[in-house]
This record gives sequence, C-alpha cells and structure tokens, in this order.
Amino acid sequence: MDRMSCLSFLLLCLTSVANGNKANKHKPWIETEYQGIVMENDNTVLLNPPLFALDKDAPLHYAGEICGFRVHNGPSGSSSVQFEAVVLDRSTGEGLVRSKEPLDCESQREHSFTIQAYDCGEGPDGANSKKSHKATVHVRVNDVNEFSPVFVERRYEASVPEGRLFDHIVRVEALDADCSPQYSQICFYDIITPNVPFVIDNDGNIKNTEPLDSKRQRVHTFWVTAFDCGKNRAQADAQVVVTVKPSCKPGWIGWSKRVEYTPGSGSIPLFPSLHLETCEETVWNIQATVELQTGHIGKGCDRDSYSDRSVRRLCGAVRGEVDLLPPPSPAANWTSALPTLPSSDSSLVFSFNGSTHVAMVPDSIAAAVSGDHFTLQLWMRRGGINTQPPTNQARGNRREEETIVCSTVKNDDSFSHYSLSVHGCRLSLFYWPDVSAARPVKFLWKLEQVCDSEWHHLSLSVQFPSVTLYVDGVTFDPALIHDNGAIPNPAPRQRLVIGACWETEDKQKDILNNTIPEGKDTGKYVGGYRGLLSGVTVRPGSVEPHSVVECLYACREGLDFGDLETLGSGMKVHVNPSQSVLVLEGDDIESFNRAVQQVTYRNSLRFATPGVRPLKLTTSLRCFNEESCLTLRQLEGYLVVLQPDAPQISLSGVGPHLARPAPEFEGPRGVPLFPELRIVCSLSHAVNTAAQGMEGGALMSDAVAHTLDGCEVQPLGEELNPEREELLVDMDALRERGLEIINTTAYIAITGAESISVYEDVLRSVRYRLAKGSARFERRFRLSCSEMNGRYTSNELTLEVNFLHSLDSLYHPSHLLASQQQFLHPSHHSGELSGHTLPNPHRNSVVPGAATVIIMVCVGFLVVMVILGVFRIRSIHRRGEGTGGGSKEDSGQWDDSALTIIVNPMESYESRMGISADTEGEGEEDEEVVESPDDANDDQRIIIKKEGRDGNPRRY
Repeated sequence: MDRMSCLSFLLLCLTSVANGNKANKHKPWIETEYQGIVMENDNTVLLNPPLFALDKDAPLHYAGEICGFRVHNGPSGSSSVQFEAVVLDRSTGEGLVRSKEPLDCESQREHSFTIQAYDCGEGPDGANSKKSHKATVHVRVNDVNEFSPVFVERRYEASVPEGRLFDHIVRVEALDADCSPQYSQICFYDIITPNVPFVIDNDGNIKNTEPLDSKRQRVHTFWVTAFDCGKNRAQADAQVVVTVKPSCKPGWIGWSKRVEYTPGSGSIPLFPSLHLETCEETVWNIQATVELQTGHIGKGCDRDSYSDRSVRRLCGAVRGEVDLLPPPSPAANWTSALPTLPSSDSSLVFSFNGSTHVAMVPDSIAAAVSGDHFTLQLWMRRGGINTQPPTNQARGNRREEETIVCSTVKNDDSFSHYSLSVHGCRLSLFYWPDVSAARPVKFLWKLEQVCDSEWHHLSLSVQFPSVTLYVDGVTFDPALIHDNGAIPNPAPRQRLVIGACWETEDKQKDILNNTIPEGKDTGKYVGGYRGLLSGVTVRPGSVEPHSVVECLYACREGLDFGDLETLGSGMKVHVNPSQSVLVLEGDDIESFNRAVQQVTYRNSLRFATPGVRPLKLTTSLRCFNEESCLTLRQLEGYLVVLQPDAPQISLSGVGPHLARPAPEFEGPRGVPLFPELRIVCSLSHAVNTAAQGMEGGALMSDAVAHTLDGCEVQPLGEELNPEREELLVDMDALRERGLEIINTTAYIAITGAESISVYEDVLRSVRYRLAKGSARFERRFRLSCSEMNGRYTSNELTLEVNFLHSLDSLYHPSHLLASQQQFLHPSHHSGELSGHTLPNPHRNSVVPGAATVIIMVCVGFLVVMVILGVFRIRSIHRRGEGTGGGSKEDSGQWDDSALTIIVNPMESYESRMGISADTEGEGEEDEEVVESPDDANDDQRIIIKKEGRDGNPRRY
C-alpha cells in the first residue's frame, strides 16, 4: 500500500516537470484594423497595412510559426462567406485576403469583416495552438466604368409659341448605372443633329437660339446624346420634337382704354367684351383687382352736391347740430382767420398748419354742446397744403399728438373735458368726465385711414362710457385705456378749440380749488393739427343711428357687380366700403371671364359730377409650373363722366309790374311780391328715372325729384332803408320746413335743400312793407333760385313795384312841395328812393308811375296854355296901340297873326316827363313870365328844353 502511494507521487512530479518545459508560450499578434481595396471584377484585396502575424515564440518550430487565418462575420453578417485569408509564409506570418468570387460595385460597394491569426501549436498536429485577437477589415470595391448612360425617355416633346426666345423649352435626362460618382454622373449632353436652332447645356436644358416661325417650319425634330465622366456615350440617343404654335399673346383681349358714362344711365358694364388669354398655359388661381380712382372728385367720390346741413336733412339726421367751423360772417367770426381752400362739392374746407391756424369757438356756442352724450362728425384729411412740421422739433424725436377738437365744458357744478387727437396712424379720444374728481379714460384706434393723406368721414358717437367710431361708414372698436398715469387736470374753464388745445401756464400752481384766479388765464396752444377739416359739427343728446351715418358718408358712385347669382363656382368677389376697389378671384378661366364682364360702374346722382376717373386693372396668375407662369402687365384706362343735361329752372307767374295803392304797402302785413309764383324745372330730354334710386330712399316722380337749395330776393338799386321799408318772411314756416334765412338790407337768401313746392309756398309769402309816409313812385326787385349748391341757376325774374297815389294827396300843398323837393334834390333822400335816380345834371334813370305822369303832363299843359294866352292878349293890345301910332312903329312890330299852336298827342313819354318836370320846377316864376314875355332868358331856356327833347335819348 505504501509502495503504491510512492509510485503515484513520482508520476505526478514527472508530469509537472514535463508541462513546465512546453515551448508554445505566446499568442500570435496582428493589427487591430485594416483598410482594403479591391477592383471590381477582381478578387485580390490590397490591405493597408499589409497582413502580417507575429509570434514571440519564434524561431521555435511549430510554436513560433503561423499556420493560418480565420475570417469571421462582420457587423452586417454577410461578408464572411465572400472573403478568405491565406498564409503566404508561415515563418514570417505574411497573409493575403481575397474574395471567393469577383465583386460587383453596383450591388455592394463596401464590405466589413474580422480576421484572426493562429499558430501551429506544439507539433505537426497543431496541438495546443494559440489564436490572436480579432482585427476588423474594411474593404471598398473600386468601380470600373462598365455601364453607358441611358436616357430616361426615348422621345421628348414640347410646344412653344412662335416669335419668342425661351430660356427653357424641354429638359432631357440620362442615367448611368455605375456606382462611383466618377462614372455614374453625366458630364455633358450633345445635339448630334446638325443645323438646328437649338442648344443644350450640361444639365440637359434645351432652348432656342433664334425666334421660331411656324410658317417656315411647324415641327423641329433632332437627336441628342449623353456622355458620362468616363467619356462613355449613351447606348441609345434620344429624339426631341418641338412643335411651333402660331403667335399667341397672353393677356387681356378687348380692353377699352376709354369708357364713357352718361349721367342718369344707372349701372353700366365696364368690360363688356373683355376676356383673358393664357395661350394654353395651365393656371390654378387668377386674381384681378379693379381700382377706380375718385379721390379728386369732392371728398373721395361723387356725393350729393348740397351743403352738409342739407345732406343731414336729406339723410333724416336729428336736428340740433352745431357747426363748429361755419362760414366766416359777422355772427361767426372765429373762422375768419383760417385759410380756406376751394372744394368741388361746394363745401368749405379749412386748412390748419399746426401752429398759427386755430379756431376758438365762443363760450355761448361751447355751452350749447355740453354733456356726456353727443355726436361729433367731421371730414378730415391729414397733411393738406402748406402744412410744414414745426421747426423746433428735433430730428428723431417723437412727434406730439395733433389735436383736432379740444373741449372743456361746464356741466351743472362740474367741468368735463374731451379731446380728439391723431398721432401717427392712431386716433385717440381723451375723455375726462369730471376734471376735479374722476380719472381720464382714453379710447384708442389704430387706423390706416388716419395717415393716408386722403379724405375720410369720421363720426364719433359718445354715450359715456360707450363710444362708437364710424370711419367712412364702417364701425371700428376702440382699445380702452383706463389708467394714463399722472396727468395734470385740465383748467376748469369753459373753452372749445378747433385745431389745437389750450394749455394754461403753471396750471398746477395757479389752479386753486378748481378755479382760475383772476388774470391767471394765460397759456399757449399745444398739439397743433396739420391738415384739412370740413363739416365739423357737434350735436348734443342721443347719438345718430347707423343708417344715418351711412347715408351721410355714402358715395353715390362706385364699382359694383352685376348679378351675383350668375357667379360661377369657385369665384369670389370683394368690394371695399368706398366701392373704389373690386377684387375678383377664381380658378377657372371661363368663369373668370364671365365674372369680369359683370363688373359695373354705377352713379345714382341725376346730375353727376363730370370729369375723368382713372381706371386700373391688375392681374395675378398662379400656375402649376411657376417657372413658365405668365406675368401680365397692369392695364390703365379712364372713365369719363359726361356733362349732365343741365336742368332748366324757370320762374314765372309774376308780371313785370305790380301796382297797388300806397296805403296797402303801409299796412301791417304789407303786400305779397310773388303771390302767383310758379317754379318749373325740366330737362332737355327724358331721364331714366329707374336708375335714380339712392341708398335709403324711394324713387320719386320727375315733378318732385328736383330739389332747390336756395332762392334770393334782391332789391335793385340802393339797399333797403330799415327805417322806412322791409321785406317780411313767415319765419314759422321756414323753421317748420328746416330752411334757413339770411336777411340783410342788400338781399334775402333762403337756403336749404327742399322741393319746388315748398319753395313756391315760402316765396309766395314774401311781403314788402313801407312805413307811413314813405311811399314813392316805384321799387324794383329781382328773384333767382339755384339747385345743387348753386351749380344750376334759374332765370332772373325782375319785378317793378308801383305805388298808386290819390289825387287829393297830389294836390295837397305839402305833398306837392315834398314831391318837388324829391325831384329837385334826390341826393337828400337816397334812402327813401332806393333804386331810383331822378333827373339831375349828371344822370336820368327813373320813370315815374303812370298816374303821376299823366297828372304832371296835364298841369304842365295847362301852364303852357296860360302862357300862350298871355302872349296872345299882349299881342292884340300892342296892335291897338300901333293903329294910333305911325307907320314906322307898325313896320317894327312883330306880326304873329299867323301863329298856330299844334300839340302832338304821340309825343314821347320821356319828353313829356321832362317838360312836366321842368315846368313844375318853374311854377314859382309863372307870374314873372306873364309880366315879361319877351325875356331872353326864358326864350333861351325853352330852346334848351327843345334840344334836350329832340337830341339823344336819356338813360333811365
């Protein structure tokens, strides 16, 4: 037993000694990564670095030798079966990597796998061999230019219109199947057909080199080829066919540059035969904008040619508005310093320069518009004429607000304040319900209309805390700002300013207990407005309804669309509020052409403002092929509104003479001047009244459609003497009909848009009254009326008023004396005999009444007969004395036995009046004439009268 144990121990020791003496101690070593290249259609891989495996057991046989390489799957797992590694020299460890079959770059260009080396072990059987770590091998297959270019299509076709050069007609394309950029790219194309008017670039784009003519050659056919960068030519060439179409000019066809409109025609189509030609270009969106420029016609467009007050009456606005910028007059002198500009619609336009042009409304007017419920309306145009910015404004500084209206009014025991201002493109209303207690509120609007230098109508309706703004009849909501920071309280004094705001100097120090100390109301105007204003009115009380605001602004002319029911599918129509811009949008050309022909111009005014309205048509097309999409130029034309047929306003029914006894004129009511007045308004031809409808109104017959807006009664000659004569008008009737009157000594003007029948009733009630004892021979008046703010006037109707006097009054000594004084000294009674110029050494222009003339002629004839009788008696008496005398005395005596007196009953009216006047003026010398019939002076005076009577006629 012990012996067996000893043998086992010895055997174990021998085995341990044998293992400790083994020669294969180390593993082989290779690089961690290799990069390889293999040519397409080849199998030998060139590695970098070269494949060598090293073993530290060298030069021992077997243990220091490399017996082989093993290839393992790479990341893709598909490359191990295609590559193998072989040992070229076992002692040096040199190896070679190769593919098992030729590689194809087009199928796979790059390959990756791992490789591992192992030694020969301890003997020929390779026992106890050792392996190296795994190294990654990347193999790239180099391409060989084995493929030629191939065209995508064998035949390319295109069509182009003639007469044009194109940058692009058609594009050909060829592809190459090689895998590398060097051989797969097409380097250039070439047209192999000679003598064709086309060229091709390296990208395959074909264009013409000269304009094509369809008559010379309708179809061009040629061949093109392609080359890759390895200079391989395409396997097969491609054919190109270009068809030349006859000339087609894309654009609008049937455009008429001039369009005429006859007033009273209603709506007329602007483009009745217009259609769009796209020359077979496929479009998917068409947009056309029609613009009618009417900014030069009145305030933006053609409106009713009446005054603002008359338009308010026609639109049904509530009465009671106060005109803050009235025409300058003695009663409204606060606008006399403002410059005015002419306006085509007869309204008064005031200019403000931002500094010196300010209107301070009197306190009596400002008190009438107090309260927190009011409507402020105005026409505004920023900029205007001669409105330069202030010189003290530094460049880059913010421009201060421009104040249009600034008002501080007294409401019972408190003061309220508001101001309407513009700043840039913003309009703001600053409202202070109580300047001593409540904080201010600011309403702000951002509007393009404020800064576009065009006329716009603003209507601001305030029912605090609600505020509504209408700009050109469109409502805009404000942005409300409650907290404006620390703002000084306005001065608690009633003041209404147009064009600026009054700022009291040191107001925080001087305003004590909400009052202004005496003599401390000093300050300056700030926030001056630069622009034009017109029709600024304020009406306290309830606000205007929306329909009234629309009527006040409504343009009577504009663009319109004929029949929306005929609008095709996919078509859209948009018209701006002022009807000056109309936009059409659609996707079908046929529907679009029908829609364009439905665009109309309308003018509902019977007497439209004549003139030119520029017209523009802008078209935008969107095509499927944006590169070749058409671009149409803007078309420009003009619409001519012809001169309307002027209405003939005829005044009749009043004779040239009105004779009444003088006492009737001295009565309390006087005498009506035009009791049977008739006013007729007619046109030269019939007007299409069916097209005269206006927004908010019904059609009226031709007899009532005419509206007068003013009549004037004017005394001819000298003005009326208020102490002796006056014209009476029924003021209650005027107020009831909303008419206004201006009554002066020079004329009476009745204004306001009303019907003819109303003006007939008012003028028939005009009476002429004299004071007691102020009657004279005659008085002349002239009557005229107008329509459309004086645009059309009537005939002038002249009336001569004769005062009939009784015989008793004529024979009364005092009356005769007064009559003599009036005729002998007319200059002393110019006020009593206005319109008369009596005979004097310089001028004769008055004819007495018929009854007075007859009386004076009879008296003069009687005086002449008395004088002639006295001559006759003295002649007989001298003859008797001559019989007792001598023949010498008889020979010297004047023989008047053949004297005959002949009176011509057809003697001129003017000569009789002159004789009677002269005779009546010499009545006090009758007795002297009887006593001295041969006086030379008397004979000379008679001769002068004959010369005056037989000479040139006198002017009365």
